[in-house]
Amino acid sequence: MPIATTARLSLREIHGGDAPFILTLVNDAAWLRFIGDRKVRTASDARRYIETGPAKMYAQRGFGLWLVERRDDGVPIGMCGLIKRDALPDVDLGFALLPAHRGNGYASEAAQAAIDFACERLGLARIVAITSPDNADSVRLLGRLGFRFERVLRLADDASAVRLYAAELSRRSRFAIVSEDGTP
Repeated sequence: MPIATTARLSLREIHGGDAPFILTLVNDAAWLRFIGDRKVRTASDARRYIETGPAKMYAQRGFGLWLVERRDDGVPIGMCGLIKRDALPDVDLGFALLPAHRGNGYASEAAQAAIDFACERLGLARIVAITSPDNADSVRLLGRLGFRFERVLRLADDASAVRLYAAELSRRSRFAIVSEDGTP
């Protein structure tokens, strides 16, 4: 069941059956460069990643990273959603698409749907996002979404520096947020 839909996309919870797609996504060169190596090398590793990451956050928080699929054919193209990290006081937006689907406006569309969910379903007034300092594409997307640079920080003492962006949310939504009973 979708969490949110847009004109072209559907966002839904990731499950164990998505392991082959997740294996491909988290080993994409851009993921490894800008997000980091999650040590996912097999379908079994991918199922573990899903269980200890997105599925655990769904159970604990009612949100997490969602699978992004094209509505017209159901093809998974990436993930996008909300993360609550212990190191940050605010919920943070995350997104990643496979290379074949970048540059088509999908990341912006999926991210706006996740932001709308944060505002309308969670009642958040503020959301943040972090990027690697050299991830120019993500910085441009965050700017288009209304995020503003706040500061450079480290999420852990031994972690690389990241750039923190923040956005104040309004109550206006651009995309349909699907209710718990499946209706928009």
